[in-house]
Formats: sequence, structure tokens, C-alpha cells
Amino acid sequence: MKTQEKKNVRLMSLDALRGFDMFFIMGLAGVIVAVCNLFPDSSVMMWLKDQMSHVEWNGLTHHDTIFPLFLFVAGISFPFSLAKQRAGGKTEQEIYTKIVKRGITLVLLGFVYNGIFKLDFENMRYASVLARIGLAWMFAALLFVKFNTKTTVSISVFILVGYWLTMWLVPASSTPFSFEDNLVGAIDRILLPGRMNDGIFDPEGLFSTLPAIVTALSGMFTGQLVQLPENKCSQKKKVAYMLIAAVAFIIVGCLWNLVFPINKKLWTSSFVCVLAGYSLILFALFYYIIDVKGYNRYSLFFRVVGLNSITIYLAQKIVDFNKISEFFLGGVINHVPEGVGAVIGNAGYFTVCWFFLYFLYKQKIFLKV
Repeated sequence: MKTQEKKNVRLMSLDALRGFDMFFIMGLAGVIVAVCNLFPDSSVMMWLKDQMSHVEWNGLTHHDTIFPLFLFVAGISFPFSLAKQRAGGKTEQEIYTKIVKRGITLVLLGFVYNGIFKLDFENMRYASVLARIGLAWMFAALLFVKFNTKTTVSISVFILVGYWLTMWLVPASSTPFSFEDNLVGAIDRILLPGRMNDGIFDPEGLFSTLPAIVTALSGMFTGQLVQLPENKCSQKKKVAYMLIAAVAFIIVGCLWNLVFPINKKLWTSSFVCVLAGYSLILFALFYYIIDVKGYNRYSLFFRVVGLNSITIYLAQKIVDFNKISEFFLGGVINHVPEGVGAVIGNAGYFTVCWFFLYFLYKQKIFLKV
């Protein structure tokens, strides 16, 4: 009974998937690029290398999936947290307060990541990945608590369709989805203080946070499905429903792409749908292998990172893990060909980051926001 209760509160697959996602931020992308550079004549390896960087504007690579997958996963965990809080006697007001505090904390951590301690407020970037996660998750959680599932789904559809129509119709331009001429950039230039990431446009700006709310909500709906008791919906049925929903999302997203391009920087509605499908497929796979079939022997390798994802994101900005890697591997790197040295250097950086998190894991130190 105790084991089952713990399982309901925290899914091992969820921490493992979050860790897998963070691997690419933590240095795995660099390792893959370095390996691919060893084979410059291979079209397959060059394609794989391209997947480790963002597209310039419209389109999709693997690197464009990292951020929305993280937000999706953050959404999955909320129904479990909400149930635990309600079972513990928390009032709705207390729940709302905790949600808002978490959202604001992530925004403030985004300021820290962007260098607020330099005190150069005029040239500081105020939009950030952490702020996008904080705001999108916060508003999604508030909607999820306030309304029933049917109403929240309707609100999600309204946001996605409304975002598309507003982007299309308001600028009265022949190129409303271009980098130079889009409503997202126009609003951010008016409302965002400081500098924007791309000069006239910021990919984590204010208006494009709206569809990101739906990305978080899609994770919450998934968590709600997983939360259903076994007598109402078996684990295998849950996996099947996830995969069916994933296919439907991808089809809708690809069709929507014909009139509203898949674009991460604009966080377009088509992007939301395709990434909801992609995220569902990945979560269904991790959930089936780890939680349904019980093959969790090697999940610790991923969970060490997943349990401290915000920690490693911030730590890479503060701690020079490269110097630690060079201290141990610099001699070897200097005695091998340059391409091989790049592989060793990137692999060393990834390894140092992982052991840093493993140390925190063993000490039971987790940054909880």
C-alpha cells in the first residue's frame, strides 16, 4: 500500500524523461556535434548535427523540442501535486498562493540567470526561459484548479485559435509571421524593458507566452489521465490513449502548419500541437517502460538530472564545469587529434555535470521551486 501511494505521488518515468530532456542542455548536444564532425562526408551525421541547433525561423529540429518538452513535463506533475495538497487539507486560496509564488520565483531566477547582479538594468534581458516556464505554468495551473477539464480544454482551443487569428489579422501585413513583421515582436518592443534577445524580437517575450500556457495544460491533462485509478483505466489503456492523442495532435499541427507555420520563436499554435504530440509519444514510452513494465534499473542515470533540472540549468551559468573537465582531461586532449579532443572535452563536461548532480542526489539536496 505504501509503495503504491508513493508511485501515485511521484512517477519515476517523469523524473527520467525530464533528465533525458536536460541531457541536451547539459552537454549531450555538444558531444553529438563533436562526434558528427568526425564524419563530415556523412549526410546522416550532418543531418544529426543540424538537429542539435535551433532553426533560424520556421521549421523544427530536435533542439527546438527541448524547451516545450520540459514545460509539458512540468505540467504532468501538477495534478499529482494538486491532489496531494488537497488531501493535506490545503484551501483553494493556499493552493493559488503557492502557484503564484512558484511562478514569480521562476521569473526572478530568470533575472538571476540573465545577470541581474551586474546591475546593468538598462541593457539587461528581462525575458528568459525560466520566466516563460514560470508564467506559462502558473497561468495553466490557475486555470486547471479553477475550471473543470471540459472548460479548460475549451479555453486551450480558444487560446490557440485566438492567437493564430490575432497574429494573422491585427498587423494588417502581407507577412504577419515573418521575423521583421509580427505582432509578438511589436508588443514586446512596447512592453518589454531592457534589451531583447534578437534585437527587435524576443523568443521568450510576453505575447507568445499565451500559447505556451496550452503546452503546460497539455501536460496537466496527461497527468490527469495517468492519475485515473486502475479500475477505471488500466495503465496499458492510458499508454494507448496517449499515443492516439499524439497522432491526432501531430496531424492537426501539420495541417495548421499550412497556414500558420511551425515556429518555436513565435510558439505558434501549430508548434504547440506538434510538440504536444511529440511530448506525448516520449512520455508514453518512458511511462510504459519504467512505470508499467517496471524496467527502472537504469532510470537513475536520467533521474539524477531530472530531480535537479533547475539546479543544473542555473549552475552551468555560475560554475565553470569546463575548467574542471580540462583539469582532468586537458593532457589527454592535447595529445589526440583535434576532432577527437573535442569529443573528449564535451564528454568530460557532460560527465562533470552529471557527477555534480549525483553528489547532490546522494546528499539529498534538491532545488525545489
